[in-house]
Amino acid sequence: MVAVAAFLLSAASLMAQPDRAAGPASQDDKMKWFRDAKFGLLIHWGLYSIPAGEWKGQTIPGPGEWIMNNARIPVQEYERLASQFNAAAFDAEAWVKFAEDCGVKYVVIAAKDLDGFAMYRSLASKYNVYDFTPFRRDPLKELAGACARHHMKIGFYYSQAQDWHEPNGAGNTWDFGPDDKKDFDQYLRAKAEPQVKELLTGYGPVCLMWFDAPAMMNRERAQRFIDIVRSLQPGALINGRLGLPGDYASMGGNLVPDGIEKGDWETPGSINHTWGFKKGDNDWKTPEDITFKLVDVVSKGGNYLLNVGPTADGLIPQPAVGNLLPMGRWLKANGEAVYGAGPTAFGDEFGAIDGSRRDRNGRPVFVPATNWRCTTKPGKLFIHLFQWPKGSMELSKVKVRVTKAYFLADASRAPIEFMQQGDRVTISLPEHPPAEQEYSPRINPNLPHLNELEHVRVVLALETRAQ
Repeated sequence: MVAVAAFLLSAASLMAQPDRAAGPASQDDKMKWFRDAKFGLLIHWGLYSIPAGEWKGQTIPGPGEWIMNNARIPVQEYERLASQFNAAAFDAEAWVKFAEDCGVKYVVIAAKDLDGFAMYRSLASKYNVYDFTPFRRDPLKELAGACARHHMKIGFYYSQAQDWHEPNGAGNTWDFGPDDKKDFDQYLRAKAEPQVKELLTGYGPVCLMWFDAPAMMNRERAQRFIDIVRSLQPGALINGRLGLPGDYASMGGNLVPDGIEKGDWETPGSINHTWGFKKGDNDWKTPEDITFKLVDVVSKGGNYLLNVGPTADGLIPQPAVGNLLPMGRWLKANGEAVYGAGPTAFGDEFGAIDGSRRDRNGRPVFVPATNWRCTTKPGKLFIHLFQWPKGSMELSKVKVRVTKAYFLADASRAPIEFMQQGDRVTISLPEHPPAEQEYSPRINPNLPHLNELEHVRVVLALETRAQ
């Protein structure tokens, strides 16, 4: 019976491994899911969630996950946080259901952040959530299982270079001295590379590896990680922060190009001013802020990866929940204009250069406009309105023939009047934008309209054909 049980366990383990033999037929095939997804959820969760931005009674400047570095906390002191980590409220199923309800198509969670602490059960280093804390669970294993059940793609953030816990890792100069005096390859071979292999072999299909902060990552070192990913999961994407170009470019945090950016790219964004939980940061992006940011990114050709930082207990902060769920409801009605959508057919709507102003480098300042954006699909233009036009919407440089106009969220697809003369299209609009929700007749009918004029996020769909 023992032999049979061992065989069954081995078979189950093999079944859980990703199919490494069959890689994508082409780069376009490999990127297809990413180009369709457009919206992802990034999760920063770790020991830094315990101090939550404060150390010894002092608020530490900077993002919450940087507290060890910014407060120059010695390794031995920081390690003691692990004894307090027991995330009783963590529920992987609830996290994935939340991600679904927000309308995201992939989840990326920090497997090991810059502080060097692994948020999964690692055999390469005992400095991990299973072996070093009273929690004694593998949250990444639970999250990967929940993602599989809900058909949600999962990827892993991994800080390959900066590791403030290791004597030879980059970044910790207050305990271990200058980085250029360290045996960096010893750290990479003993910890970082084995841990990346663990993530790629123990957690099912991984949609992408999200590397970060490539200090000291020369070409040869970066190539070793590329070879690991390509050999173990050839379908997994690699982002743009490894030290060599990956499958797509990674913009700086919260940075969006001024115009269309060619190629595959992604903007990581924070929902407040931190990535890891920071209890004093309560400046949350509103649903309207998030909608504009997502559409702005998609209209320029990219993906938007929005971050949340759960508390040490394992709860996603309520303001983040409250502001993201309306985003999911908006996407249920308007997702056709986002998922799989291409960039704008125009470009002037992004703003213009103000030649009278200069930035700190002496270059002319680009002044963004935020009234509207455009996304596209074959035979369709989607005009996203963030300010309600008075009477009509005017479009110029329209290179196709418009055949029908309607509000995308209107299930009846009731036509809206429009007129086209050459490359100019005028769309007649009602006095007030259509309501996103039904209001009780006992509410003053003017109040919803006043609110909607301040928080417009309406999509006009224009069906088109070639001129």
